[in-house]
Amino acid sequence: MENTDKPWLAIEVPDLENLTRIDPYLKLHLHEIKRRYYHFKKHLDSISASEGGLKEFIESYKRFGVHVNKDSSIRCVEWAPGAEGLYLKGDFNGWSSTSHPYKKLDFGKWELIIPPLEDGSPAIKHLDKIKISVRTRSGSMEDRLSPWANYVVQPETSLVYDQVFYNPQAPYQFKHRKPNPPKNIKIYESHVGISSPEYKIASYDYFRQNLLPRIKKQGYNAIQLMAIMEHAYYASFGYQVTSFFAPSSRYGTPDELKRLIDEAHSMGMYVLLDIIHSHACKNVLDGLNQFDGTNSHYFHDGPRGEHSLWDSRLFNYSNWETLRFLLSNSHYWLEEFQFDGYRFDGVTSMLYHSHGIGHGFSGDYNEYFGLNTDTEAFNYLQLANHIIHSFHPTSLTIAEDVSGMPALCRPVSEGGGGFDYRLGMAIPDKWIKLLKETRDDDWDMSNLVHTLTNRRWQEKTITYAESHDQALVGDKTLAFWLMDKEMYTHMSTISELTGIIDRGMALHKIIRLITHGLGGEGWLNFMGNEFGHPEWLDFPRAGNNSSFHYARRQYNLVDDDMLRYKFLNNFDRAMNNLEEKYRWLSTEDSGYVSWKHQDDKVIVFERSGCLFVFNFHPNKSFPDYRVGVHEPGKYRIALDSDAGEFGGHNRLDHNVEFFTFPQEYAGRANSLMLYIPNRTGVVYVKV
Repeated sequence: MENTDKPWLAIEVPDLENLTRIDPYLKLHLHEIKRRYYHFKKHLDSISASEGGLKEFIESYKRFGVHVNKDSSIRCVEWAPGAEGLYLKGDFNGWSSTSHPYKKLDFGKWELIIPPLEDGSPAIKHLDKIKISVRTRSGSMEDRLSPWANYVVQPETSLVYDQVFYNPQAPYQFKHRKPNPPKNIKIYESHVGISSPEYKIASYDYFRQNLLPRIKKQGYNAIQLMAIMEHAYYASFGYQVTSFFAPSSRYGTPDELKRLIDEAHSMGMYVLLDIIHSHACKNVLDGLNQFDGTNSHYFHDGPRGEHSLWDSRLFNYSNWETLRFLLSNSHYWLEEFQFDGYRFDGVTSMLYHSHGIGHGFSGDYNEYFGLNTDTEAFNYLQLANHIIHSFHPTSLTIAEDVSGMPALCRPVSEGGGGFDYRLGMAIPDKWIKLLKETRDDDWDMSNLVHTLTNRRWQEKTITYAESHDQALVGDKTLAFWLMDKEMYTHMSTISELTGIIDRGMALHKIIRLITHGLGGEGWLNFMGNEFGHPEWLDFPRAGNNSSFHYARRQYNLVDDDMLRYKFLNNFDRAMNNLEEKYRWLSTEDSGYVSWKHQDDKVIVFERSGCLFVFNFHPNKSFPDYRVGVHEPGKYRIALDSDAGEFGGHNRLDHNVEFFTFPQEYAGRANSLMLYIPNRTGVVYVKV
């Protein structure tokens, strides 16, 4: 007999047994996993049974907003349950506030049909500016932009954006198919606007022509584009979204973005969008906030609808129209712009009522399955991932989650969150903590290895040595922590190689190599970090007199043969190319660490047929150092951080071949005798 109080107890989660096999601890929380899945399925079934089915629901962006019909009439549809009236105004009607009223429909919907002109053309022309006037319950008339606007532009004379009707006669047609998702994904995280060394906002065309070839040459097979969803405040780094369906006009037109993505596909590169569904900008005049004059439109009212740290609005994920808006948005960018997948921002904030603020997650499973977890948000993420993977089977999704929630990166059919990867956010924090607080002599090798390998079994992780947040003003990148002001005075190849620069370049290389080799099943680099970009990011704002001095990436530095930045860039490329050959990111093999010696500061591990040997010691080199290895045979050096082409000291002879001894060592069946210079990372491969 079904338990009517707890109907989820009777539900069958299709692949739940596989989830508990991977993580037996989850058996203690089966009731909660089933409850979450029950509500996910209930939402999915309701959507599928309504409004023509799931596909129609996620294609709502084709009906809501302003669109031209086949007969050249224009249909405008909005959801504004709190409004007393809606009116469309713009260039097409001389900005009359009341000449084109919407008709009120059921369920808070409003509709306006504008017939074609006498010559048969649409009444609203391509690039006409338009706005919606909303009559609120208080009787005031307020200007708004449609939440579904697909192009918005900031006028020269105002800070408030205008909606622009984007309807080109010959819209861009994609020429290249989407690539399959890389099994060894290596992501170049990019911001279009800062991609030029010039003092300006770079364009989609500039990025396409200048950055795509550079990224491809550097050995990356995926690009993650940040700050694409329109944000009125440039300095928000793209994280205070005002128009969710509009690609940022500050870089160019929607068609120019499409051309960029299409050309990346022609190079075989996978393109991810940094998608923000965790919150929305508080802007009213050109944002989503208070569109219908109420505080609860798309959002929670009261404290639950406000993020105290981000000063932004929080979505009500249980609301039908919020689900329509966000799920349609998830489909829109993959369908209309041919993005390949998403990095979901702020997932930790979504998952917990505390938003993770002041919450140090201990790993106790009760933290993930208790009352602090926002089940409505979790169900939304399940729905989004289900739709993304069902309608776009070559797509990948990545969760920005610091909490380590179990099963977040397992399929929805198992009761999981449905993500393909999570970001290994503890790893860059560990490197910064070491550089800030610990002398080189005191680095704890066991603790370092633990941080690099501490990830959930069968839940894939994107690893990275430093985040884009560290590049922002007020923080420091790895290169800045290591070399600081000497980067301005001693990065010339004809200047003295100081101890600070020597240490900084050596550690920059081996920190990135050990993170790449041991930290996950995918790799991410923020643009410029590969060559140790010398300056932080600070977008034009009132506090810096609207300066572009720091809002740019100086690729000219790496192209200057007289500067040492080229050495770090060369090493990054060689590291990616070696991974492409041996595929340590794509295998089930997460690496076997055979040696972590605290006094010697030596770490040794094997992965995907490669033997990685690191010496973090600041001054001790070791001749004839025995290391264990599983496979017997002859080995050679495949990558050496100390090589001259990478700005090193050439202390290793790459012509030497190394033969194993049938002597068990460090838990491995065979061993090698190696010379290990201080502050080096070396990869050996079997000949």
